[in-house]
Amino acid sequence: MDFISVRIITDDVARLVDFYERATGVSADWSTEDFAELGVGSATLAIGSTRTVPLFAPGSARPADNHSVILEFLVDDVDSVHTNLTGFVEDFVNEPTTMPWGNRALLFRDPDGNLVNFFTPVTPAAVEKFARR
Repeated sequence: MDFISVRIITDDVARLVDFYERATGVSADWSTEDFAELGVGSATLAIGSTRTVPLFAPGSARPADNHSVILEFLVDDVDSVHTNLTGFVEDFVNEPTTMPWGNRALLFRDPDGNLVNFFTPVTPAAVEKFARR
């Protein structure tokens, strides 16, 4: 089994796609006005409109209502990324901080309030762990 993607449901696909294109530097591939994907490394960040939810099951997903998932992106230099995102990201949850598990992390919210973590491994164990991927 392979983990392929995460999908965010939103009321404003264009706004959220623009945010993630700017934050990641990756251009989205649009399938329709209601669905776009950003290929980031070996995974995909999919962004779908609330209009797509009934295709699965009406009411099965709600936009801007995530309180448990953090989208995580491995970056080369989280401090530089923080500098580049300052003035663009409106809601930083923390400044770059070295976590006990060895990653230097920057946590912020996207326009829908979803938590996003950009991180860089900094301890030898964390560097080794992510070098194997």
